[in-house]
Amino acid sequence: MIGQIRGIIVAKNPPEILVEVAGITYEIQVPMSTLYKLPELGQQLLLHTHFVVREDAQLLYGFYESKDKTMFRSLIKVNGVGPKMALAILSGMEPDEFVRIVRSNDVTAMINMPGIGKKTAERLIIEMRDRLKDWSAVESLESGSNPKETPNSITRDAETAMISLGYKPQQAARAIAMVMKENNDITDSEELIRHALKSMA
Repeated sequence: MIGQIRGIIVAKNPPEILVEVAGITYEIQVPMSTLYKLPELGQQLLLHTHFVVREDAQLLYGFYESKDKTMFRSLIKVNGVGPKMALAILSGMEPDEFVRIVRSNDVTAMINMPGIGKKTAERLIIEMRDRLKDWSAVESLESGSNPKETPNSITRDAETAMISLGYKPQQAARAIAMVMKENNDITDSEELIRHALKSMA
């Protein structure tokens, strides 16, 4: 089991990043909440990881904070919730916010996430309630700075990331266009994704 990765971040292609460790480059899937906090390309980082072995693939998931990894592991134990949906949930909200939604039985907030219908939302709330009894809210770290990108690459990367999270191409394009129209000073795709996800919540 690969529990942590410490290396140099060499690429960000949401929701995937590439991290070089001793000459080996790892492909790691990360939620947007982690992507916002990553250092600039060429800088060292430490990720808490979860390794999944399937018949057709070996997948590595990374998280900036250990509580994100803990939440991810709890989510994928729920019937009908796979790694992709768990990443989408952690991309749309911090673990502490998810805990609040579960404890307040807020089904409406849950179904605002991509790919989550009413039945799945109700099952998530029921099954996660007991698992989150001892969850202690911890203040999240602030997002780090990111390298500048061109406008075309910003929108392209943002659309790709949102589609990979479960949004339809038309939904992603519409949300991103609306955000860019109202916030023409956005300078990187991560900020654009964050605004777009909030607009669709």
